[in-house]
Amino acid sequence: MADRVVKIGIIGCGGIANAKHMPALKKLDNVQMVAFCDIEVERAQKAAEKFGAEGAKVYADYKELLKDASIEAVHVLTPNNSHSPISIDAMEAGKHVMCEKPMAKTYAEAKAMLDAHKRTGKILTIGYQNRFRAESMAMKRAAGEGMFGDIYFAKAHALRRRGVPTWGVFIDEEKQGGGPLIDIGTHALDLTLWIMDNYEPAVVLGSTFKKLGDQKETGNVFGDWKPEEFTTEDSAFGFIKMKNGATIILESGWALNIANSSGEAKTTICGTKAGADMEGGLRVNSVEFGKQYIKEYDLSTGGVAFFSGSSADPGDLEAKAWVDSLINGTDVVAKPEQALVVTQILEAIYTSSKTGKAVEF
Repeated sequence: MADRVVKIGIIGCGGIANAKHMPALKKLDNVQMVAFCDIEVERAQKAAEKFGAEGAKVYADYKELLKDASIEAVHVLTPNNSHSPISIDAMEAGKHVMCEKPMAKTYAEAKAMLDAHKRTGKILTIGYQNRFRAESMAMKRAAGEGMFGDIYFAKAHALRRRGVPTWGVFIDEEKQGGGPLIDIGTHALDLTLWIMDNYEPAVVLGSTFKKLGDQKETGNVFGDWKPEEFTTEDSAFGFIKMKNGATIILESGWALNIANSSGEAKTTICGTKAGADMEGGLRVNSVEFGKQYIKEYDLSTGGVAFFSGSSADPGDLEAKAWVDSLINGTDVVAKPEQALVVTQILEAIYTSSKTGKAVEF
């Protein structure tokens, strides 16, 4: 079993494929990337030459790739509006699926993916690699061991000062379904729900803004965007009350006039015994011997169960865990049922912003 090699197909050979998925898979001895597909065939060809096994095939149509019976699993790394149909077709074709986040553009599309997973029995997971950061895994373990007590308040942060992604289709609302909320806010919300282990929302109130997207001299770290192409929000905020009364505030923004960016995804949690945040790693606050204290944990050289021989890079750890689930049948870390709730809440924030009303479940 240990010597078995998993043959994987890559659908979508753009930025996230080249930055995370393909380099991570290439490091694993028990994986071969045998097929690459992209609507721009040249990108698929380049990916095959750089990351592919000998004789790797190149496709412009993912449905042709899915006909290859030797492919056991596929990575769906395309714009958000195609996550659901491609993932469903792949599972129906007998392939296991790693789909990049968010699960889908809408809740209905994500629910259809979950239904296909249950119907076909194929493994489905979503690319929430921030769960594999050292501070994320340590905070999750601490929460599971009861360090924080009852977690009743949390903040999910994903704020950038001026960090709008100007490549690909990130600022195209039709293809992506939204902007920073669905791009980086989804990571922060996923982390928060996962650490709280709470997936039962009751009511959501949200606001989205496009206040800076029409500016031309932007100071953007990725270069000026084209205002006429910027059709998504540039910041979004949500107030989420769970069925048990716990409350989450979600903050997301690509362009917001703040002094300090919080990065791609962080969470702050407050429980009855202690609280924690991700400022400078993992920082825990509580009371001991009648005195308040704050303890900072250095996780740079350990503190979590790293896989033997692998890097501590979250994308690498995600790939290793994913392939382990394919070969050994271990549970996936980012379960589709969990990712579905993330999409449900994100959609509710967008709906609430448009209607001016809270969304109740």
